[in-house]
Amino acid sequence: MKLITQNKKAFFDYDISEKLEAGIVLTGDEVKSLRAGQVSLAGSFAHVRNGELYLNNASITPYAKAFLKGDEKDATKARKLLLKKRELEKLIGDISKKGITIVPIRLYFNDKNLVKVELGVGKSKKASGKKQAIKERDIARDTRRELKDVYKY
Repeated sequence: MKLITQNKKAFFDYDISEKLEAGIVLTGDEVKSLRAGQVSLAGSFAHVRNGELYLNNASITPYAKAFLKGDEKDATKARKLLLKKRELEKLIGDISKKGITIVPIRLYFNDKNLVKVELGVGKSKKASGKKQAIKERDIARDTRRELKDVYKY
């Protein structure tokens, strides 16, 4: 598995309860842009439209040497995600619950050189939850420092 990009802010902004893998429909020049690392998942999300799952706001910069026409120049266009029917029906059921969101966590090439998206299903954290996460992270960092100094000698 070759990692292309991660959405690090997803774990900070959302309480991820479940993860799943989906394929993504791309053109050849978009795959070349991914190999060059010209992609960002910041602020992207997935939603259901006409019984299909789409990834929105994922910015894939157009490949410099590609001949582009019309809407292919748009870096943040909606891209179709490929899931099995049962997985999609389960996701639609999860989304119908209030406050549930689907966010992309990672974008990577699998063993067969296919582009895959790891999606996270979760609820948005409130500001107090984010502050609590920062506080716990700081405490863990301080204890690691203290233990490192104790066992140094």
